[in-house]
Amino acid sequence: MKQSFVFSGSGGQGIMSAGITLAQTAIVMGKHSTFLPEYGPEQRGGSAKCTVIISDADIISPLPKKCDILVAMNEQAYSKFINDVKEGGTVVVNSSRVNETEREDVKTVSVPVDDVALELGNVKVANTVLIGALIGATGIVSKEAVIASLEEKFKEKSPQIMQLNIAAIEKGITLGKGADK
Repeated sequence: MKQSFVFSGSGGQGIMSAGITLAQTAIVMGKHSTFLPEYGPEQRGGSAKCTVIISDADIISPLPKKCDILVAMNEQAYSKFINDVKEGGTVVVNSSRVNETEREDVKTVSVPVDDVALELGNVKVANTVLIGALIGATGIVSKEAVIASLEEKFKEKSPQIMQLNIAAIEKGITLGKGADK
């Protein structure tokens, strides 16, 4: 099985972090993965996009013609990349910032990740809630594997940061499972 993902949003929303976390989690699970970042000319606030491919076999090219799954953190990213999703694909949107979804030929998973992150106490975990929603909607990686990846990533941080990220993943998974349109 091979699946391609496009993560998109603005600089500062954790797009690259989310993409690399998914790619590293796939490796933890014994799969092949690629991570290809793209940045806009600005730093914070500019456009951010990365492509992740996860496969059971070798990956020949890191750039698919169309992606299986689009993850959009804001309206601009959604509008820019919605036509890059294959028919029958999945779109995971941050409904805190994306109001209208237009394609009927894709599965849409709407989760208010900004709002959930604020409820959890830190807007910086919005991308982690989004990863959880993606896992809940697709099952592409296991909860245990993503938590192991996050533990490695945050091993130098305080235990409270790890607990916050675990709570964000768990909440996102729950919302992702129940959010299909």
